[in-house]
Amino acid sequence: MKKSNIHGTNDKRNVNPEWFTAKTWMKVLSEKIKSKDQDIYHVHFEKGSRTKLHQHNGNQVLIGVKGKGSLEIFKKYGTSKNNFKIKKIQKIGLNEGDIVHIPAKTLHTHGSIDKKKEFSHIAINILPKKKSTYKTEWYESDFKTKVSKII
Repeated sequence: MKKSNIHGTNDKRNVNPEWFTAKTWMKVLSEKIKSKDQDIYHVHFEKGSRTKLHQHNGNQVLIGVKGKGSLEIFKKYGTSKNNFKIKKIQKIGLNEGDIVHIPAKTLHTHGSIDKKKEFSHIAINILPKKKSTYKTEWYESDFKTKVSKII
């Protein structure tokens, strides 16, 4: 049995800046507790930072830890893999203690909603099947009407 703590900046891991709108970092909790069926992260979004538009091949659960954030769900229009139209179909506010399930292959973005305050959440990425790889596809978009490329 292993134990870890979500607080503090020890074991902080930088993330690919192309996947976020501003400074973001995370702690990889699943490595600390040796979890094999899911990847678990504590993600810290600095003032106003959000993920870029993306989708996963497995389910995801978000649990709000600090600050105020949001989850936005989008619908894809068109058949092109890397250049298509989008429309926001749902916006869910995320506060401390809130939990939300995001089904696999759901186009979405999440992060801080306040340009003066940070937001953090626990992300649990549930592997699509045993011993498989959890994959995320990232997109460049205007967050309103179109996706222009895969990142």
